[in-house]
This record gives sequence, C-alpha cells and structure tokens, in this order.
Amino acid sequence: MAKKKSTQRRVQSSRRSSPLRPTVTVERFTRLYRLVNLLGEGDQSREVLTAQLGLDVRGFYRDLEMLRRATIPVKFSNGLYSLEEPLKTALARLPYPDPRLSLGDMQQLARGRSKLHQQLKTQLTTILQQLS
Repeated sequence: MAKKKSTQRRVQSSRRSSPLRPTVTVERFTRLYRLVNLLGEGDQSREVLTAQLGLDVRGFYRDLEMLRRATIPVKFSNGLYSLEEPLKTALARLPYPDPRLSLGDMQQLARGRSKLHQQLKTQLTTILQQLS
C-alpha cells in the first residue's frame, strides 16, 4: 500500500514540473480568455468573477491553477484578484486548443526561419526519430 502512495506522489510531482504547456478544450479556452480579460480590468473579487463566468468555487480555483501552469501571474491581495502583468502579455500565454493538424501540416509549418518554426522542427525531428 505504501508503495502505491509513493508512486502516486511521484506521478503528481512530475506533472507539476513538466515543461510542456497545458492543453485545453475550446470551452475551457473560452472561459480562461474571459477570466484573463476580467482580471485585466483590475481588482475583482472571487464572487464577481465566478458570477461573470458561471463557475462554482471549485471550477474557479481549477481555472486559476491552469493560469498559473501557463505562467500567467495572478495576484491575490485583500480578497481581490488581478493580473500582475499587462493584459496583452497574459493573453499571449494562454494555452490554445489543439488545432488538429496533420503531420504534413506540421512539416509545412516547420519550414520557416523564426524561432517558433525551429522549435516545431526540433519537436518533429525528435518525435520522428523515436519512431524509427
């Protein structure tokens, strides 16, 4: 029994330290986008935010955790939440839903010269080498 618990802890800790960006559904992306915009308007109470988003308290804290995993800093002070960075910067960090691209689509996107193109190329090469 103790062995099972230690395995569970190891899995949970590895999830937290994962360098990969979190993935989201279209519905959750929409809600996170709205949440970040509301936080960008200034200090907001949890009650106002949950009412605006149609969330219960548990859902609110799950979404806050998702923002933190996406490295979007949210400040909590005197019972109010707000962004710790400009709205535009926070929105750029939002995890985006899976665009459902094919391998051919990804190879075409990886042909560019920008840093992002190179990241895609490296990721594709790594994945394809693992298959060989």
